[in-house]
Amino acid sequence: MIVLVVNCGSSSLKYQLINMDNEEVMAKGLVEKIGLPDSQLTHKWNGQKKEIKQSIPDHQVAVKLVLDILTDAECGVIKSMDAIDAVGHRVVHGGEEFAASTLITDEVMKALEKCSAMAPLHNPPNIIGINACKAIMPGVPQVGVFDTAFHQTMPAKAFMYGLPYELYKEDHIRRYGFHGTSHRYVAGEVAKVMGVPVEKLRIINCHLGNGSSLAAIKYGKCVDTTMGFTPLAGVLMGTRCGDIDPAIVLNVMDNHHLSTKEMDTLMNKKSGVLG
Repeated sequence: MIVLVVNCGSSSLKYQLINMDNEEVMAKGLVEKIGLPDSQLTHKWNGQKKEIKQSIPDHQVAVKLVLDILTDAECGVIKSMDAIDAVGHRVVHGGEEFAASTLITDEVMKALEKCSAMAPLHNPPNIIGINACKAIMPGVPQVGVFDTAFHQTMPAKAFMYGLPYELYKEDHIRRYGFHGTSHRYVAGEVAKVMGVPVEKLRIINCHLGNGSSLAAIKYGKCVDTTMGFTPLAGVLMGTRCGDIDPAIVLNVMDNHHLSTKEMDTLMNKKSGVLG
């Protein structure tokens, strides 16, 4: 079985083509600066690398470019798109609806649209990538793998905020947690290295990058994490502020006459280590 794994960001697309029979990565690459003048594709296969610099106006064009190079006579690794049995999509926010990887249907797409407000930087490009693959590869199963799913085992004492309860019931305001696919994988690797089943270990995971989070994993299940309602919460990150006194948001918006969108940009893209 050959699976194409796709991770769409706001202006990027990472991919790997994997033969699941032997877990071999047949090819992988990165499409950068989608929608910008200097966009490019970097493709790697069999120890070789090729860069293509051209206009890539949107994610659908990016997906088409990836499929073209995977089947290219010179640097491709499959003869045609028919060789791809399924496409897996990393989706950042699945809300409370998804506690496991899910076959993407029309109903699932509607649920992802609803979650977009909770991850405005991440879910919209994830959805664009799914739609692009569906348009180019109709009939090929598409599967969503959710960053939030691993954290659905957290107890209420870990995910509830000190806010009026109706905000949870009506608006689904709660801690969701992110980087779940990473935290699940790392916990499994720790168990392998230690030679102990993950169900018998208590682990603190640290996912460190431009976006960072910690997770407390008890006997294979997440019981707490640092990220919250959105990936903005938790520890200080590259450009994200992490946890701050919530009154700061109101104060800065009032003093500098910022809109909610401007304040969101300030906290997500101009803060953290950069700030």
